[in-house]
Amino acid sequence: MHYLDEGPRGAPAVLMLHGNPTWSFYYRGLVRALRDRFRCIVPDHLGCGLSDKPDDARYGYRLQDRIADLQRLLDHLAPAAPVHLVVHDWGGMIGFGWAARCPERIASTVIMNTAAFRMPAAKRLPATLWLAGRTPLGAPLVRGCNAFARFAARLACKKPLSQAVRRAYIGPYDSWRNRIATLRFVQDIPLGPENPGFRILEDTEARLEAFRDRPALIAWGERDFVFDRHFLARWRELLPHAELHAYPDCGHYVLEDAGPMLTAAIAAFLDRTRAAGTALDER
Repeated sequence: MHYLDEGPRGAPAVLMLHGNPTWSFYYRGLVRALRDRFRCIVPDHLGCGLSDKPDDARYGYRLQDRIADLQRLLDHLAPAAPVHLVVHDWGGMIGFGWAARCPERIASTVIMNTAAFRMPAAKRLPATLWLAGRTPLGAPLVRGCNAFARFAARLACKKPLSQAVRRAYIGPYDSWRNRIATLRFVQDIPLGPENPGFRILEDTEARLEAFRDRPALIAWGERDFVFDRHFLARWRELLPHAELHAYPDCGHYVLEDAGPMLTAAIAAFLDRTRAAGTALDER
């Protein structure tokens, strides 16, 4: 597993978890904004970014595997330290799947266009995700044509990315072999009890109450066709005291679309949370 580990080793740890089909590159601006005073830990999930891309015989590519990977990484890097958890897309299910088992480890949360609960009743899986993950056309499109990563690099943002940034997002997924995780993530979306990760998702959702009064920031691109207003409404039910930053002109890659404005808001939130925690420790 490839990961970034930047910033002072004794500083508060900020764990940033990406989704599909992104990688640690998504957090490059936030790392630059924080690394002088926070320890930034940013893994590439197996099969993604600069991490190894094993075949199915060597790795399971299921939610339970992702959570176990994260536990092993933190056992290696920061076995007891509290962390500030930053999540986007699949990072929400993976990060909160881990955090729900050890809520005492979580100092605060930053939540961006993601979920850690069952699909809202009013929401249906978009046709593009159904096509990619639930039909025989999925593998030729996602692994053969790199359609999912290419589609996301253009349409997950509402403000055009430069050609260089688009190339960086797509770059690690340059062959059938190296696109395995892009497909497996879509196939693993836990829609119901027949899906292997559904019980983990149910259990995680039941434990989210533990974070109700924990410092939280929700940043939401309101033009996301997957994680839309139904998911945002559910987060606001679960975390009613969270600081909310909603961006009507931003899409799924909200950290790209909102850019320096959102990066500054997250940095300010983490600075305040850190200061409040230090003040409590000194009492």
